[in-house]
Amino acid sequence: MINFAHGEVFMFGAFASFFFARAYAASGFLNSQPIVSLAILFLSAIAVSVGVAVLLERVCYRPLRNAPRLVPLITAIGASLFLQNSAQGFFGSQTRGYPRPSFLEGTVTIGGVSFDKIDPVVIATSIIVMVALDLYVKRTRTGKSMRAVAQDREIASLMGIDVDRVVVVTFVIGGMLAGIAGVLYALMFGQVGATMGFLPGIAAFTAAVLGGIGSIPGAAIGGFILGISESVGPYLLLLGFRVPSPFELRGVITFSILVLVLIFRPGGILGTGEAEKV
Repeated sequence: MINFAHGEVFMFGAFASFFFARAYAASGFLNSQPIVSLAILFLSAIAVSVGVAVLLERVCYRPLRNAPRLVPLITAIGASLFLQNSAQGFFGSQTRGYPRPSFLEGTVTIGGVSFDKIDPVVIATSIIVMVALDLYVKRTRTGKSMRAVAQDREIASLMGIDVDRVVVVTFVIGGMLAGIAGVLYALMFGQVGATMGFLPGIAAFTAAVLGGIGSIPGAAIGGFILGISESVGPYLLLLGFRVPSPFELRGVITFSILVLVLIFRPGGILGTGEAEKV
């Protein structure tokens, strides 16, 4: 299933770490013990994101396990809106600044190219997590059970696989990844907000479709292509025109890629492209 509420799982994890980051920045602990501080930020985000993800699965999705596919999809959209409005009630609708350790501030220049110090941290962490997830899904017993349940839930159950346990484990892993991503996003852009998960959620869905649903390397490739397109595309589209903020067109790029992929290559880059029998 496509969990459209995953962006809000990501958002709650970022907010959980925000309160620790703000307190540590005020006390000076964030700069005096940056490694310990970052570890606590990631752990707090992971704990809250996992809790929200498991709660979503238990309350919203498990009762609809045997319902037509459209029903969980609509439920996921409703859960996303519910979590967004709940976050606005808990934390307010305003965007809040997210403190960053001093060693991640500023830019560095390599080979004449300047980039923020946080960039290599995000890239390295993303690669490590992606490789670990791919190995887990392909090499472990639980990972094989996850693939079996995704392929055919009824047959997997007949083969002795506990479907409910596998689905919960999947949501736990998804929550862990959302928590990690939430902290990285907050550190990179320096802010958190109740609606911060919407556009990244759409971008993640587009990257997964572009790379091929169910393929972890495909999602990574799709995310890379989408990121380059969103960075370069607005300037190419507006070549010769002057506008206040070309990056306002990033949403246009994302949705255009999504529509084109669904029309011409619904299976994605690494997908099979085969029609599914339903």
